[in-house]
Amino acid sequence: MHHLILGAGPAGVIAAETIRKHAPADTITLVGDEAEPPYSRMAIPYLLIGNIKETGTYLRKSLTHYSDLRIDQVGGRATAVDVKARTVTLDNGSALKFDRLLIATGSHPVRPPIPGMDSPGVHPCWTLEDARAIAALAKPGARVLQMGAGFIGCIIMEALAARGVELSVVEMGDRMVPRMMGPTAGTMIREWCEKKGVKVYTGTKVEAIEVAGDHGGGVIGKIASAIGLGSSEPAGKGLRVKLSGGQTVEADLVISATGVRPAIGFLKDSGITCLLGVLTDEYLQTNVSGIYAAGDCAEAFDKVSGKTIVSAIQPNAAEQARVAALNMVGQKADLKGVTQINVLDTLGLVSTSFGNWEGVPGGQHAELTDKAGGRHLSLQFQGDVMVGCNSVGWTEHVGVMRGLVEGQVHLGEWKDRLLHDPTRLMDAYLASAQGQGQWAGAADARRR
Repeated sequence: MHHLILGAGPAGVIAAETIRKHAPADTITLVGDEAEPPYSRMAIPYLLIGNIKETGTYLRKSLTHYSDLRIDQVGGRATAVDVKARTVTLDNGSALKFDRLLIATGSHPVRPPIPGMDSPGVHPCWTLEDARAIAALAKPGARVLQMGAGFIGCIIMEALAARGVELSVVEMGDRMVPRMMGPTAGTMIREWCEKKGVKVYTGTKVEAIEVAGDHGGGVIGKIASAIGLGSSEPAGKGLRVKLSGGQTVEADLVISATGVRPAIGFLKDSGITCLLGVLTDEYLQTNVSGIYAAGDCAEAFDKVSGKTIVSAIQPNAAEQARVAALNMVGQKADLKGVTQINVLDTLGLVSTSFGNWEGVPGGQHAELTDKAGGRHLSLQFQGDVMVGCNSVGWTEHVGVMRGLVEGQVHLGEWKDRLLHDPTRLMDAYLASAQGQGQWAGAADARRR
């Protein structure tokens, strides 16, 4: 049996290891489209901060890990899948046959259609190659403008601030982290960032990026010259970024963090059903027998929201990969659900988002805000079940919030108590979970 895995990120690696554990005689091929050993993109901010070296981003530390497990590694990017011939075509023209296929190609950055995006000094922050370019330019005192203040953007911002740059952030939404936070929470995060010295523009678009002349602050040109990039980075030049509000911001480096989308373009006309991501069932199988998907490119059913979603977080990638791999070797396993969790540290301010944080039609909600103390808590209910929540600066009961939302715990009379006092989350969890046989989860929540 030949198992072909497209994508050498966390989902692909975990799937390959799981297959090898349960099918020691099968053939496994892992296809990756980067020259680097398989690594974690989530480790890139820590690389930029300086907490780790490039090797610290690698998913497995031993350079012989994959060969030791007899996992064949192939470099290339999939361009087409022929479900009848059971082959995948790569960008080098070669074709790989398979018996079982796992699509774990992850996601790729959205490239906004802005004039000047190809200018020297404009980079996404997605690959190790990107990180090297950013590290070369984001020196102390460099003027950096970041497009996007979503979840990924805020993580990148943390790394940039640690490098001592002069940072500006431009966000199209009316608040920071708009897909994770409501208006009150998003505004609190913005105010926190501004107090930390970050210039934040919300409700604003970047309209154009131009190469500027030397205005005395051309850090990008001086650094580029010093590291031998003179051919692509004109000495003494910077960037001029035009914003929709009429402002112009001078920058030495522009980082695009405007979101990501599943990397599934190669599946067009393949017959594999795709919505936002590759649509899967509870076994992570697609509509084509023997073809599975996992990770950031997979769209799976979420029992909390009651719909299929793409949840691009590493815990989901790992669990989906495990379930898909077991089914690929004939061991029936099903996905219990998709975790909708976001825990974010923005320059020292911790915020969380679980489930349907924006609420549901006909639902109820409780909200408590202490702006002076930098704390906010919002709980969303459907009937007597808490279906979502937001918090800012409220770290005491993160595990409890997650447990209530993911466990779909029926709160009974505790729902009304929480409506009056949202801070009684622990009491509500222990009382309600105990009665529903979820006491083990409560013990874990108590420790968080």
